Amino acid sequence: MVAEKVFTTPDLYLRQEREAAFKSEYIDGDIIPMAGASTNHNLIKENIAFYINLCIRNNGKGCRCMSSDQRVNVPTDSLVAYPDIVVVCGPNQYHDEVHDTLTNPMLLVEVLSPGTAALDRGDKFALYRQIPTLAEYVVIDSQHIRAEVFRRNEQGFWFIASEASAPEHAINIDSIGLSIVMTDAYAETEGILR
Repeated sequence: MVAEKVFTTPDLYLRQEREAAFKSEYIDGDIIPMAGASTNHNLIKENIAFYINLCIRNNGKGCRCMSSDQRVNVPTDSLVAYPDIVVVCGPNQYHDEVHDTLTNPMLLVEVLSPGTAALDRGDKFALYRQIPTLAEYVVIDSQHIRAEVFRRNEQGFWFIASEASAPEHAINIDSIGLSIVMTDAYAETEGILR
C-alpha cells in the first residue's frame, strides 16, 4: 500500500518552520528536511561570502550578504528555500509581516553537494528564476573545481555567463562587480578534484 501524499500549503509550512528545531525547505507542497553540510561545503560558502562582503561593502548599491539561515520565497509560493548565500541590494522585501523571509534577492549562491546538486541545478533553479529581482545564480561544486554563473539577460532569458573548472580560472559575478579566482573560492578545502 502506497502512502497518500499530503500537500502542505506555503503558509502552514512557514508557521511550522518558524517553530521547528531543524530547517527544512518547501517545494511545491513538499517539505524537505535539510541535511548537514560537509566541511568543504562550509569552507567554500564562507570563502565566497567573504569576497562578496568585501566587494559590496563599498559598492554604493546598499547591498547586504546573508548566509544559509536566510529564507527566500518565490512569488508563486512554490518554493521557500535557504540558499547558501543571498545578496539583496536596496530595501529588503518580505513575504509577510514577520520579516524573516525575503522575496527580493538579486544574487543567490548554492554550493553543490552530491545529494543536492540535481535539485539545485534543476527544480530549485527553475523556481528561483521566477523571482523578478534575481539577476544572477551561482553554483559551485563542493567536490570538484567547478563553478558556473547563470545570468538573466535584458530579454529575461537565462544563460551561462561565466564558468571555471581549474584553480587559476575565475568566475565573474557582474551584478556586484566581483571576480573570484577558484584558488580563493576553494581555499583551505581538502581533497577537491580537478
